[in-house]
Amino acid sequence: MSPYLSVVWRELRRAWSTGGLALPVVFFLLVAILFPFAVGPDAELLARIAPGVIWAAALLAALLPVERLVAPDLESGVLDQLAVRGLPDAGVAAAKVAGHWLGFAPALLAATVIASGLLQLPGDALVPLLLALLIGTPGLAALGVATAALVAGLRGAGALAGLVMLPFAVPLLIFGATADQPGALKLLGAVSLLLVAGCPFVAGAAVRMGRS
Repeated sequence: MSPYLSVVWRELRRAWSTGGLALPVVFFLLVAILFPFAVGPDAELLARIAPGVIWAAALLAALLPVERLVAPDLESGVLDQLAVRGLPDAGVAAAKVAGHWLGFAPALLAATVIASGLLQLPGDALVPLLLALLIGTPGLAALGVATAALVAGLRGAGALAGLVMLPFAVPLLIFGATADQPGALKLLGAVSLLLVAGCPFVAGAAVRMGRS
């Protein structure tokens, strides 16, 4: 098996064995369940704000497993062993992005169908929302791995991760929540592609700094 595929598989096993798959999805659905209680039973209002609520919940759900993405491998020496084998840090980070995305995004997309019903989202608005999540969640995964590498080994890493990740995720949130508007999906795809292309190099640089 390719060493990069081994990294992807390692991330998937870690997500499934530590509840990393269930926790984001449960959190995501809890937001969808509780939000109607906060704003009332107005179906028209819920349908109007549903895309923004779902995207905000998806963003926070992607943030939950950040502390387990890089720090455990850095502390146990796994990343050092991969570097000794000649694997570039950016390549390992890219494999972690793929594993992180596979660990939460498909289940999140399935949960979106349930959340859309709870938030009274019309059926014709569900497809653009699912497409937006499919396009945008790779960017969230890449941003999560880069954030995890930047805060690895720091005290209060969980709180710092939110401060680092959330501002950079705002463009994804804006374009994703307005996916039914002309050009929004293209802009969302551009932002997501930029994050997927650039974040592995940021994560790799942060890992090298942590190693030195």
